[in-house]
Amino acid sequence: MTETKKEIRTRIISELQSLSKPVYEQQSYEIAQNLYKHPLFQNAHHIGLTISKSPEVDTLQIIRTAWALGKKVSVPKCLPKTKEMVFRQLDRFDQLETVYSGLFEPIEAETALTEGHEMDLLLVPGVAYAKNGYRIGFGGGYYDRYLINYKGDTISLAMDCQLEESIPAENHDVPVQHLITNKGAIVVGTNN
Repeated sequence: MTETKKEIRTRIISELQSLSKPVYEQQSYEIAQNLYKHPLFQNAHHIGLTISKSPEVDTLQIIRTAWALGKKVSVPKCLPKTKEMVFRQLDRFDQLETVYSGLFEPIEAETALTEGHEMDLLLVPGVAYAKNGYRIGFGGGYYDRYLINYKGDTISLAMDCQLEESIPAENHDVPVQHLITNKGAIVVGTNN
């Protein structure tokens, strides 16, 4: 019997949480190194990505590197009333505040709104990924709703244990164009 999205999400989160800190740090580092070599990252002027929360691939090191390379970085702010999210430009880590679920989001008064067309690359988070680019997120649907109108390039970062043979996809699911793992980059079989 095939697993539901919820069952896959629960299983993968459990696997991620069981990774030792050294393994988690090493895989996050290798994924970041593979991302830095990718032409989409190298050519991007403005990158959108979330502030990771363990056990997701660490994005703080990626933000530091992007800043060091002179790239602009924008991070999402969720709007729970409308179930939507917007991106705001982040120039310093102290422009973040803790919101619900212990997530870090940009402080509105200190950050400028970023329109989707301003970001050439979006790093899309998730729990599980299939090689056709479909993903299972954390269940809020924020990225799926955002991706419908986003026209730039998309990459997801995944540890080995997050890769699945296939993932149940629904009509509203939008696949990412590339997956980057600790072993290298995977160009997925579909494009938006």
